[in-house]
Amino acid sequence: MDKIIVIGCPGSGKSTFARALHKITGIPLYHLDMMYWKPDRTTVPKAEFREHLRAVLETERWIIDGNYGSTMEMRMACADTVFFLDYETDVCLDGIRERRGKPRPDMPWVEEGDDGEFLDFIRGYNDTDRPKVMNLLDLYSDKTIHIFCNRKEADEFLSALA
Repeated sequence: MDKIIVIGCPGSGKSTFARALHKITGIPLYHLDMMYWKPDRTTVPKAEFREHLRAVLETERWIIDGNYGSTMEMRMACADTVFFLDYETDVCLDGIRERRGKPRPDMPWVEEGDDGEFLDFIRGYNDTDRPKVMNLLDLYSDKTIHIFCNRKEADEFLSALA
C-alpha cells in the first residue's frame, strides 16, 4: 500500500479518512481540492492542475484524496490501493452540514451556507457518478480495493491498521 486514492461522494469523509490514513502510515497526503482551487474560489488552469497531479503520481508514495472524474482513471491506473467511501446520500449531506463554517486543511476556504447546485450534485451522485466509479473499479479489479458502506466500516479498518 504505497499509492492510494480515496474516493466517494462529497461529504462522505474522504479527507478525514485520508488524514487518518496518512497519520497511521506516514504516506504523503495530497488533496485534489487544494491543487485545483485558489483561496478566492477560482480554479487553476486545467493544464496546471493536471501537471501538478502528474508530478505527484510520479513519486513513490502518495495518498490522493478527491474525486475529480476527469482524472480519476489516471489516478486509478497509477494506484495500487483504492478506498471507496460508498455511503448513503443522507450520510453525505450530513457530512456537508457538519463541516460548514469550519476551517479544513483540504480546502483553501471555509464553506459557509448552502450551495444548492452542490447539494443537488450530492443528491444525484449515486445515480450519475457512482456507476462510473463502479465501472472503473471493475476495470481496475487488479488493484486492492476497499469499499466501505458506512463510517463504522472505515473506522474499523483504520483501527485495525493502527
